[in-house]
Amino acid sequence: MLLTGQSKLKLIVYGIFLIAIALAPLFMSDFRLSLLGKFLAYAIIAMGIDLIWGYTGILSLGHGVYFGLGAYCMAMHLKLAATPDQLPDFMSWSGVERLPWFWVPFQQAGAAFLLALIVPMIVAFILGYFTFRNRIKGAFFSILSQALVIITVTLFVGQQGYTGGTNGLTNFTAFLGLNLLSQSTKLLFFYLTLAVVVVVLILCSLLVTSRMGNILTAIRDGENRVRFIGYNPVTYKVFIYCVSAGLAGLAGVLFVLQEGIISPAQMGIVPSIEMVLWVAIGGRATIGGSVLGALITNAAKTTFSEAYPAWWPIMLGAMFIIVVLMLPKGIVGTITHYTSNWKKPDLPKPISSSHEAS
Repeated sequence: MLLTGQSKLKLIVYGIFLIAIALAPLFMSDFRLSLLGKFLAYAIIAMGIDLIWGYTGILSLGHGVYFGLGAYCMAMHLKLAATPDQLPDFMSWSGVERLPWFWVPFQQAGAAFLLALIVPMIVAFILGYFTFRNRIKGAFFSILSQALVIITVTLFVGQQGYTGGTNGLTNFTAFLGLNLLSQSTKLLFFYLTLAVVVVVLILCSLLVTSRMGNILTAIRDGENRVRFIGYNPVTYKVFIYCVSAGLAGLAGVLFVLQEGIISPAQMGIVPSIEMVLWVAIGGRATIGGSVLGALITNAAKTTFSEAYPAWWPIMLGAMFIIVVLMLPKGIVGTITHYTSNWKKPDLPKPISSSHEAS
C-alpha cells in the first residue's frame, strides 16, 4: 500500500525523533540518561492507554495497578537474586520464616518476565469481562478502575512481610549475571527500552490501522451500532483492555530494571491519573502522540521541580490546563489537524452556464 504524503511526513518525523533519542548517550549525563530511560518506559504505558482510551473510548484511571504488578513481578526475582539461599531482608524483619509459595516461581528470570505480563492481563480480564459484559462504561468504569487502585495499594501496604510494605522492593544487584549498578548495564537497558518502544509503536500502529482498529474506533463512536451489525463489543473491549494491561506490565519490568525500586506509591491514584494526562497532552488516537506526551510531560515535571522546588506542582498543573483548553486534541492531534490540508489539489472552477457558444 502506497503511503500518503502525510504518512511519509510522520515516518520522517518519527525517524528523526528516534535517532535523536538513540544518540542521547553522546551528549547527556548518566543521571539524565537514566531519567530518559525511565520516561521511555512510561511511553509504553501511554501507548497502551491510547489504545483503550483514544481508539476504544475506555477511560481507565487504574493503569498504575498493572504497571505496579509488572514491576513487582520482576522486582521479586531481582530481590531473590540479590539474596540467594536466604530470605529477603524485609521478610526476616517481619518474622516470616520461609519463602512464601507465591514467591517460588520468581526464582527464575523467565518465569518472572512471563508473570509480569500475564498477571496484569489476568486482573484486567477479570475486571474488564464483568464490567463490559454488564455494559458498565464511561464514568462508572473509571470509578471502578480507581477502586481497583485503592484495593491493590492497601493490600500491598498491609502485607509488609510479603511485599515490603510502604518501602516496597529495592536493593537489587544483578540480573542474568549483569551488574545493575554498572554504567554499561544501564546503557544496555536504555537501548533495550528504546528498542521495545519502537517495536510497540510499530505493532500498535499496525493494530489501529487494521480491521481490528476500525472496529475499536466504531465501538468508541457508536457501540450500539456495532452490536446491531453483528459484532460483540465485549470481546473486542476485553481483548484490547488486556493488551493495554500487558503493555503496562512490560513497562513496569523495564522501569524496575533501570530505577531499581518499586513501591505502592508508584501504583497509586495520582500516578494512574498522570498516565492519562500523558495521552491527553500528546494527543488521543495518535500512537506517536502518546509517546511524545509521556516524554514531554515527565521532562517538564523534572525541569520544574529542579528549577522551582516550591512552585513546580502549580506550574505543571497550569501546563495541563493550558494544553487541555488551548489544544483539546493534544500536541500531535493539533499539528495533524492543521497539516491535513497541506498539498491538497485545487479543484477546477465550475464553468458558468451563462457563457454560451457563439
